[in-house]
Amino acid sequence: MSDESPKYSIQVLERTNLLMDLLAQSSSSLSLKELAARSELNISTCHRILNDLVISQFVEHLPGGRYQLGLRLLELGNLVKNRLNIQELAYPQMQELHRKTGETINLSIKQGNDIVYIERCWSGQSGVHVVRPIGGRAPLHLTAVGKLFLADLDAVELLDYVHKTGIPASTSKSVNEFERLKNELAAINQQGFSIDNEELEEGVRCLAAAIFNEQGKVVAGLSLSAPAQRIQYAWSQDLRRAAKGISRELGCHL
Repeated sequence: MSDESPKYSIQVLERTNLLMDLLAQSSSSLSLKELAARSELNISTCHRILNDLVISQFVEHLPGGRYQLGLRLLELGNLVKNRLNIQELAYPQMQELHRKTGETINLSIKQGNDIVYIERCWSGQSGVHVVRPIGGRAPLHLTAVGKLFLADLDAVELLDYVHKTGIPASTSKSVNEFERLKNELAAINQQGFSIDNEELEEGVRCLAAAIFNEQGKVVAGLSLSAPAQRIQYAWSQDLRRAAKGISRELGCHL
């Protein structure tokens, strides 16, 4: 049974992809019979897969028993599009910030309870030890960009994050108490930028400013990482200007 289970899962995925491809290729909605005939699947298998796709909103079941792709795909597509746009729009600003400061500039997004680094601009002058790999992750409460996302949460959402993660420390300077974290997030909302004061890594400080989408929600963060002794807090204003410019290009007019 255990040997067949992975094969069965792959088969279900292949059939699911086949049905979605057929719906994508069709200029109009398709009936269950049409989908079964084109996919060469039996009616019951086809119906079972379509029912799961309807529940998850990847497929819409229309009156008259016909099917078309659902709006959930549009939502996911827009998320991917926005992320790609953010990278394209942000990189010139990142290059300019790196040229001006000589330090590592990162672009990060939120994924679950972590931030993920999706772009960077750096050179040997920046110090290799502060360059995080693209695709690398770090907890929200331990990073400057992560705190921007936490500062955008309401009280219930913030408590949920704290309960789920336990906000563990990474260094002796990590903020791992709820009241301290809450006070710091309030300060971030007032000053418009955030700081990681050697909270993720000893000897490394970061500054960050939020990038907003057209709905005014934080969708990414621009950060500067440097050895603790080299950080200049005046750079926060440069970060804010750059992040504001990217936000405007994404349609935010706050």
